[in-house]
Amino acid sequence: MSAARNHNRRRPCAAGFAFGYRRAAAAVAVLCLSAGAASAAGLAAPAGATACSGCHGASPAASVGPPIAGRPAADLASAMEEFRTGARPATVMQRIAKGFTPEESRAIAEWWAAVKPEAKP
Repeated sequence: MSAARNHNRRRPCAAGFAFGYRRAAAAVAVLCLSAGAASAAGLAAPAGATACSGCHGASPAASVGPPIAGRPAADLASAMEEFRTGARPATVMQRIAKGFTPEESRAIAEWWAAVKPEAKP
């Protein structure tokens, strides 16, 4: 009976790993596609900029958050400042924004503003 119980305990872990692996592979694919679109803009990405594509890809279909490619840099920088100060409610963006200085946020915003958004499917 003990072996059966241990076997049942391992199965959810394996299923969870498979789900996590597929999810991670999908995130890497989105990151690569978005980074490709950004590099097509001809600009070197500032530190931290490509990490945004995990949730805010250049393609609306690949975004789980609002797409940010091509949005005005001033709007993006303002949003990052509001997240950093807590003026704008969010789930994870407040923690992420606190990891960047205002100068880094502006550089990231300018880079994403220069990225051409991909067409909707």
